[in-house]
Amino acid sequence: MVAKPGKEEELKRHLIALVAPTLKEEGCVQYDLHQSTSEPGRFVFYENWTSREMLDRHAKSEHITAFRGIRDEFLAEPGRVLTYTRIA
Repeated sequence: MVAKPGKEEELKRHLIALVAPTLKEEGCVQYDLHQSTSEPGRFVFYENWTSREMLDRHAKSEHITAFRGIRDEFLAEPGRVLTYTRIA
C-alpha cells in the first residue's frame, strides 16, 4: 500500500491497528507489517494463513471491512494482494 503525500503517518497508524485483531483470528500464523526503508509511505503486510479459506475469512472480517471503508482517504493507489504457495 502506498500513502498519499502527507498521509503516511495516518495510514501507518491505521495499518498498525489491524495487526492485533488479525493475530487473534483463527488460521493466522503470521501477520507482519513492514514499512519501506527508502519510501516511508510504502507498506506491505507479510501474512501466513493455515488455509485459503482462513485468508478469505480474514478478508471479510470486521476490522478489514472497516479499513476498506476509509482507505481511500489515505491510499495514493489501490492496494494489491499477491498470494503465494510455499513450495520448499
